[in-house]
Formats: sequence, structure tokens, C-alpha cells
Amino acid sequence: MAILGTLLKRGITLRESLEQQYTSPLDLQKHELRKLLIHSKPTRFGEAYDFGSILKSFKRGKVDQFYTEYIDKTPIFDYDKIFDEWWYRAKGGEQDVCYPGKIKYFALSSGTSGATSKYIPITKDMIKSIRKTSVRQILSLSRYELPDDLFTKGILMLGGSTNLRKSGTYFEGDLSGITAAQIPFWFQHFYKPGKKIAKTPDWGAKLEEITRKAKDWDIGIIVGVPAWLQILMEKIVNHYGVKTIHDIWPNLKIFVHGGVSFEPYKKGFEKLLAKPLINMETYLASEGFIAFQAQPNKKAMKLVLNNGIFYEFIPFNSKNFTDDGLLKGNPETFHIGQVEPNKEYALLLTTNAGAWRYLIGDVIKFASVEEAEIQITGRTKHFLSLCGEHLSLDNMNKAVELVSDELNIDVREFSVIGEPSGSLFAHRWYIGTDDQVNEELLTKKLDEQLMSLNDDYKVERGHALRDFSVQVLPSAVFYDWLKKQGKEGGQNKFPRVLKNEKSADWKAFVSEFDQKAV
Repeated sequence: MAILGTLLKRGITLRESLEQQYTSPLDLQKHELRKLLIHSKPTRFGEAYDFGSILKSFKRGKVDQFYTEYIDKTPIFDYDKIFDEWWYRAKGGEQDVCYPGKIKYFALSSGTSGATSKYIPITKDMIKSIRKTSVRQILSLSRYELPDDLFTKGILMLGGSTNLRKSGTYFEGDLSGITAAQIPFWFQHFYKPGKKIAKTPDWGAKLEEITRKAKDWDIGIIVGVPAWLQILMEKIVNHYGVKTIHDIWPNLKIFVHGGVSFEPYKKGFEKLLAKPLINMETYLASEGFIAFQAQPNKKAMKLVLNNGIFYEFIPFNSKNFTDDGLLKGNPETFHIGQVEPNKEYALLLTTNAGAWRYLIGDVIKFASVEEAEIQITGRTKHFLSLCGEHLSLDNMNKAVELVSDELNIDVREFSVIGEPSGSLFAHRWYIGTDDQVNEELLTKKLDEQLMSLNDDYKVERGHALRDFSVQVLPSAVFYDWLKKQGKEGGQNKFPRVLKNEKSADWKAFVSEFDQKAV
């Protein structure tokens, strides 16, 4: 058990894992916020929002006094607000802006359905936290019934290029590229595709190089975004003329994924496998490593409560958010000691990379408050409610999964646009599959599944939401559009809901494809 043996001998993160297991979530989070405030008190941000005064509240008797002081003195930020007021200064080379020191790395995040790339600061402390949480996830594999020799096998991590771009005073690139460049020496023996291939900036060339080397590796674990790993495995299977990926990697047993729901990709993956994989979900964003699946046969992920992030939770309802997913003024916020199970919350992060009360854009619910176990249910802006249909990303993923099973097709990608239709409203769906399918039947089945999953949607389909259409496209059209946007490969995902300028650009792109196909 080479990996586990190395980690256990070094005692890496064992203390932190046990600490989280035997300490209350609120106590862990209170301690984490206090550390972040102490460390950042001398920064420009800490001075502006009087961190010294907030820290004094930690000594006072009332349990929640620290949190009351923190939210009274520190505003909520979305990306535009914190970048325009603070992060632009760090990007320009200024030190001690929102976190001590100079920011050497900025992760380029894909942005939301209507936004361009975001520049997210990455500090040495954040990289260290991500590494420690990654190790904790590896250690959690000891809870699974796995052969000992699995931990001597390679781990293929399909991410962005580690050949980062120098821009003024900082380096920029995908978070996966930044963190892969920082891989510790003891892990390099297991890590694939290796440093040389990982530096390849061209995504297509990288996939070709991995395909050529695939037969030389004994891979036990694959890590990455489902869509791109599926494409890679198909290339490998086709290149070597074999039936499944297990003909090349017979010891492949685990798939670690995140970023999007895996459910719509299940059927496509099954075609490439000789035996099922253990699927482990992670919640690794550009802003930090938030949670991971720590138990077999559990869909929920465990929040990491003692490793550089303090969490807050905004009830995701009409009191706090507009129909477009925008945060209203003075929203109600909770710390982890105040949340309830099975209620949807938008997530706020305070991190050791200089994010303060930062609205990350994800919506979660607690499967277990006591165990701090969560599930991602969607994005604040990746849902549709043009006329009260309240269609969530969770509804969309489930409906596509059910229709894929019913019609026995492999849906590789999908997206939907909500728009006016005369005096009423319409949903325009785009389904990416390379299988033959009756578009009219697919439209009928998808609409039926959405109505069965969501009562509000069912009601509105008889009233304001009269127009519902589906266009089936080759999956390559979706990836070609991502490439055109400069979002090919790595951590980039196709947005499930398209809004604003991105929806217009996508419709124009599809129109060009239709004209060429005639």
C-alpha cells in the first residue's frame, strides 16, 4: 500500500481528520475564522473593516457574538464587487491587500453563464490547504474495500496545463495547473501524465500524448471533469482497437470527479468500462477545496471545516434572491451552527486566499448537519424561473439522466436557454448526443420528466411557459463552442443554463452549424 503507507508514516493530516471527527462543526469553524482574522488583521482589508474589534468579540460570553460582530462589520462580496474594490490591487502587484504578502498566482475561473473569466487569487496557504485536503481524501480510501496493490498504481490527473502564463507580477492559469505544478516529491512517482506532458498548453496535443503513453502506465485512479475524461478514454480505446479502457488499465477502480453532476454521463462511461468504477465526488473550486466524499455508498460530501475556509449560508429563497439569481440587499445569513437539513443555501466563503464573505455562486443542502455532509444542488444563476417554474439544475440533471435511460442514448452535454415567446415564455433545450434519436420523442419525454420532477414547472407548462423545444446536436458542437470561447479542456465545463451574451453567442454558433449542415 505504497501511497497510504507513505502518508501514514508521515502522519500527514491524521490529526486534522481526527480533530474534525471529534469536534463540533461550530467550534471548528469559530477557530478557523479567528485564525483568518488574526492573520489578516494587518492587511488593507483588515484595517478597513476593523478586524481588531471583531477579534475582541471572540472573548465575550455569548456563543454567537463573534459572528454577529463579523457580519455587522464585513459586507458580502460577489466577484465583481471584491475584484473592483480589492483584488485588482493585488493583481497589480500590491502586497497585503486582502491577505498577507504578495499574490503570486491567479486562477482563471470559467465564470458563470453570462460572465467572462474571473481572476481568483491563490496564495501559498491556499495551495497548502488544497494539498492537505487532497491527502485526507486519499486517506479516506482506507474505508473502502480495495485491494492492497491499488495503492501502488498510478493516479491520472487530467487537468489544465502546468505551463502557467506570466503576466506582469503574477502567473495565471487553471487551478489544476497551478496545484499540479506544486505536487510534492513523494507523490510524483504515482502522478500521471507526469510533469512533461502536464506542461503541454495545447489541449488536443495533451490528449494525444496521454493516449500514446497510456499503454505504458498502470492506472488505478483517474481524476478530472467527466466530459473530458470520457473523451480521453474513447480516444485510448479507439487508438488501441480494444473494447474497454480496462483492456489498457485492468487495475482501474476509482474515478474522482467534480465540477458537474456525474449522473448525465453515467451511460457514456458504462460503455467504456468492463467493470464498474467507484465514483468519488469532490468539491474543489478555484476558491478552495470545500468538500469531498469521505464514505462509501454515501452521495453526500463532508465539508472541510478546519483547513483555511470559514463558511456561511444564505437561504436560497425569494426573500434573499431575485428571479435572476441575484442577491438582494441585507440577506439573512447563518453559520454552520444555525443551518437545517434538506434546505437549500447559497454558499459564502472566507478563505486563506483573501476571499471575505464571498458569494461563490453554488447552492447546497445539508444531508446531515451533525456530520457536516452536503450535496450540491445547483448554482444561484444556473436555474430557470421566468414565470415561477423554479427549475433547478438538480431537476435538469435528473431529467436528462432518466430520459437517457428510457431512450437508451448517451447524452454527452446539454444546455437550456429561457427567453420570452410573444407575451409568454419559452425554454430552448440543446442536447448533445452522437446516438440516433427521434427529436420529437426526446422532446416529449424530457418535458414529461421535468413535469414529474417539479410541480411548479408542471403548473407553468399549462400557463405562461407554453413553448418548449429541443434541438439535438452532435456532442462535438458543444466542445467546439468551448474551444471558441478559449475554454477547452481542464476544469472547463459547458454551462447548463445560458444567459445574456453567452446565450446569444451560442445561438449564433448553432445557427452557423445548421447552415453548414444543410
